[in-house]
Amino acid sequence: MIGIVADDTTGANDIGLMFSGNRYSVKVVTFHETMQLEKDADVLIIDTDSRLDSPELSYDKVYKATKKLQELGCRMYYNKTCSVFRGNIGKELDAMLDALGEDFAVITLAFPKNGRKTLYGLHTVHGKLLEHSEFANDPVHPMKQSNLVSILQEQTERKVTLIDIDTVRQGVETLRKAIETVRGEYNYVIIDSESQSDLSIVAEAVRDFPVLCGSSAIGEELPKFWPAKQGENILDRVDVSDSNGVLIVSGSLTPQTRAQTTYLIDAGYPAIVLDSRNVLAADRQEDEIASVTGRAQALLAEGKDVLVMADNREEVVAQTKVIGATLRMDPLTVSKAISAALAEAAARLVNRTGLKRLVVAGGDTSGTVCRKLGIQGNYVLKEIETGLPSGLAIGRDMLIVLKSGSFGRTEFLDHAVRHLKELSQRL
Repeated sequence: MIGIVADDTTGANDIGLMFSGNRYSVKVVTFHETMQLEKDADVLIIDTDSRLDSPELSYDKVYKATKKLQELGCRMYYNKTCSVFRGNIGKELDAMLDALGEDFAVITLAFPKNGRKTLYGLHTVHGKLLEHSEFANDPVHPMKQSNLVSILQEQTERKVTLIDIDTVRQGVETLRKAIETVRGEYNYVIIDSESQSDLSIVAEAVRDFPVLCGSSAIGEELPKFWPAKQGENILDRVDVSDSNGVLIVSGSLTPQTRAQTTYLIDAGYPAIVLDSRNVLAADRQEDEIASVTGRAQALLAEGKDVLVMADNREEVVAQTKVIGATLRMDPLTVSKAISAALAEAAARLVNRTGLKRLVVAGGDTSGTVCRKLGIQGNYVLKEIETGLPSGLAIGRDMLIVLKSGSFGRTEFLDHAVRHLKELSQRL
């Protein structure tokens, strides 16, 4: 069994997809301290939803989640991080090593199919250095440098080093010897990759290492060097037929999600906008959520697909930040308040209509919506686009798509809606 700890919901599904694409059965569960795990999948992923937590809390969650996996006797452990190192990376990697009593881990952050590449330790996003990409302006974890060794070394007392692309391209045996050489002196080694073929070399070289970390991309390559699997069709267990429309909830402000919601609106999807300024006003919050819910409910019951989204106009976002500052709320608290309002609206809609098809855009929004709905995790189903799968919810009989804010082509949300309709019609 492979045990994975992921720091957000969409990332958990992202790496789960990599294994399910190789016919491994994959289960994603939401972390809580009293959780009872079973060895009922080839790959078990625990979503700690810790990317936006304090460093201390994220350490605690990952440590305890790793211990839970260790009790099951996993043969390999993976710490799934953001593909641009946002979050409490050092604390979370340290937590896994501490829990396992290990002193070494291999890290690969590259995700070539989604434009993330690492060359000589410098990480780029669609050709731009990380510090010049959109992630430089992330409201919670702004990425102001591109050297991955430096980023991680600032967050851990353990020693960090790099194996560059020249060594990778000398082949599996050379790379493996290089890893063994640094293993005696360092605790973390970051390995360059620019292409999927580079990742394949890395995967073969580390196929039997006990602790791996980083983005999900190498998960597509690792199973090629392991015994073949034959996963079951989990959809045979449930009835997810639904006469309602599909609900799309968007809380992300990334350029990718902005383009995706604009595409839906231009394509004629009804869009109901949550005014974030009202969410922060105690005397207007309930009226705002009730208004959004009422309008969406009527349309969903008519069988129409509906987009419920946080207002992403720049002037509204700026005004919301000013209101938050006036209320002494930091950007993270403001973001979580908006996610909570969207989750409340989604929960009311699901409970009132019984809808069974849901798409959520944004990692924090996805986690918040799932918790509000009592979704305890999901089985990973089918790939819609690179790194973006559908899932069967655990805790509710629902088909879901949980999308990272920065992932997906402009048409993705429309493709996700069509995909869920096709899945439900086949059952």
